[in-house]
Amino acid sequence: MTEADIPSVVTIEEESFATPWTAEAFEQEMTGNDHAHYIVAVHEDEVIGHFGMWIVLDECHITNIAVRVHMRGNGIGEGLLREAIAYCKEMNVRLMTLEVRMTNQTAQNLYRKFGFQDGGIRKNYYTDDHEDALVMWVEF
Repeated sequence: MTEADIPSVVTIEEESFATPWTAEAFEQEMTGNDHAHYIVAVHEDEVIGHFGMWIVLDECHITNIAVRVHMRGNGIGEGLLREAIAYCKEMNVRLMTLEVRMTNQTAQNLYRKFGFQDGGIRKNYYTDDHEDALVMWVEF
C-alpha cells in the first residue's frame, strides 16, 4: 500500500465498517508507525481490498481487512490473509491475533479456515454499538 492508495482504502472502509478509519488515520499509520504494515488487492487498476497489521517483535495484530462490496465473495479477503500470513512468516512472526465482531460469522469462518482459534471475548469492544469482540489467534 502506498499513500496514493489511501482514498480508495477509505472508500472501502466506509463501505465496510460502522466506524471506518479516516484518511488521517491511514496517513499516520503509513508515516508515523514503524510497526504498521499494509497490503492492498488491486484489480484492473482499482484497489479492491486492504489488509492492515502491526508487527511488534514476533507478534502480529491484524488491525483491519476489508474488500469492496461489489468484489466480495471472490476470495479476495482470503487472498489478502494468505499474503499477510506469508509476509509474517518472512518476518519471523510466530503469532497473529485480532478482534472480530461476535456477529461477523463470515470473517470468523475465514479466520478459522486459516487455523485461528477463539481466545476470549472483549466486552463492549466496539464504540458504535458496544458489541462484544471475539479475540482470535493462530500460532505458526
